[in-house]
Amino acid sequence: IMELIKEKASISWGGSMTLKKIGIFEKLKAGDYKLFDRAAAENSKEKEKIYHQALNADYYLMSSNAITQTGKLVNVDGNGNRLAALIYGPKNVIIVAGMNKITIDEESARKRVRNQAAPPNAVRLEQNTPCAKTGYCSNCQTEDTICCQTVITRRSRQKGRIKVILVGEELGF
Repeated sequence: IMELIKEKASISWGGSMTLKKIGIFEKLKAGDYKLFDRAAAENSKEKEKIYHQALNADYYLMSSNAITQTGKLVNVDGNGNRLAALIYGPKNVIIVAGMNKITIDEESARKRVRNQAAPPNAVRLEQNTPCAKTGYCSNCQTEDTICCQTVITRRSRQKGRIKVILVGEELGF
């Protein structure tokens, strides 16, 4: 990842247990970069500002909820900031994913997101959803749902903008 990022670049990221696990945040904070870190926001207004700044970053880091064997990225989000950055905005998007996120096809990817990614994320985010309590998706429409938008990315029109790094181990949800 660090070899792909130029010094002094602006960087932001989505909520990701994968990125946290690999220790990338510590490396970025120790480097010479302009970081748009929503965790550093002092209030919701400042956090919203950082979400918008992230869309103009040189680099946006994230993981994917699922990746099909044919290369489709399947992602579900609550606020949509991560998906917005994936779709349009940052000059470069770097996706890091463990092999546990690889699925056979789009249908199995959607099932993976609903039953393996969303429930632990709802717990992590302290959301009052059925999946946080049961461990599986109930296709809820609660106010706390983290499954508001679904984006399936089959290719990027801007050549080289999205880079996917697969790590040969289990990472994230």
